Amino acid sequence: MQNLKAVKISETVYWVGAIDWGVRNFHGYTTSRGTTYNAFLIVADKITLVDTVKHGFFSEMAARIASVIDPSKIDYIVSNHAEPDHSGELAAAINLFKPEKVFASAMGVKALKDHYREISQEIIPVKDGESITLGNRTLKFMETRMLHWPDSMFTYLVEEELLFSQDAFGMHLASSERFDDELDWPLLSRQARDYYANIITLYSPHVVKLIEKIAASGLSFKVVAPDHGPIWRDMENFSKIVSLYKEWATRKLRRKAVIIYDTMWHSTEAMARYVEDGIKSTGVKVETMPLYACSRSDVADEMIDAAAIVVGAPTLNNNIYPSVADVLTYIRGLKFMTPYAAAFGSYGWSGESLKQIREYLDSMSTEVLGEVKSKYVPDEAVQKACFELGETIGNKIKETII
Repeated sequence: MQNLKAVKISETVYWVGAIDWGVRNFHGYTTSRGTTYNAFLIVADKITLVDTVKHGFFSEMAARIASVIDPSKIDYIVSNHAEPDHSGELAAAINLFKPEKVFASAMGVKALKDHYREISQEIIPVKDGESITLGNRTLKFMETRMLHWPDSMFTYLVEEELLFSQDAFGMHLASSERFDDELDWPLLSRQARDYYANIITLYSPHVVKLIEKIAASGLSFKVVAPDHGPIWRDMENFSKIVSLYKEWATRKLRRKAVIIYDTMWHSTEAMARYVEDGIKSTGVKVETMPLYACSRSDVADEMIDAAAIVVGAPTLNNNIYPSVADVLTYIRGLKFMTPYAAAFGSYGWSGESLKQIREYLDSMSTEVLGEVKSKYVPDEAVQKACFELGETIGNKIKETII
């Protein structure tokens, strides 16, 4: 790995991270385009490393650092976020680089101690708004608690107007390009949306407050460097991402319903088709997502602006079909606060799935507009009921969503 190179991103800052082309699962979130673990080297009077990389990628990071300076010359390390994809090689970096000081937020200090008991060096807590000098450069810290862990913080390089934003404004996207303006906007916006839906949605109230906090700080940005994906240096693109974050955080909904279902012998699948046609007949957009072909991450991505979720499942062994339970558990945890819902499903003997779907939906604080049950293959009456359920959903969305 000795020939890997750092990428210069400003007067004193270099990207020294790692590219993970092959990762396809990130704690339950499908990362179909891989990811990057971004770490940054500030070559100031006090040479500083901002974040590290996931365990297993140390040699890549170290080689990129060595292409700029002798790694043993690193004076400080700043940990913006204790999650292991950014701190997994912190202990190794401390052991080999032997920095004078290591900094993290107060909550970060606690989290890092719990994660890495092999770290014996003191980690110095920094407060919200506190600054430290690197000699010819200044770092200023901003706590961003619950965006998306309690320890999360931003680090701002004052003289270069460069924000190290840890997981905020990032995306899971492996590419040979390091900057946003080297990539197409449709790809950037699509991957940013997927990332927000699966990682940030739960913390949307904190996003709103954070954007207000950034605006009130008076800070200006020439570069925004997140810990995943490309680095933002086109501030027009970055402004568009901030606008999208506002939309997603404040739940700007479309006239759209998402149907998720799985099926055993295609009866529940047939019901889904009639519900879909009923919704479409009202002019409302519908995304139909069979769970044998769509991941929980795909569903989350479509849920980000949906006004209704419609859930279909057969009964298997007196229970909801497992793939449907999996996805409902996942999206309930993300707290999309989708206003409307409905349920449908087929059964052979007992038919518990609808009751269990209803329990999920009730726990998601959504208004359930109806349900349809079919014993085995849906007959004409069930087909009609499914279509009418779709009409009810579509009309309700048209009445309430501008």
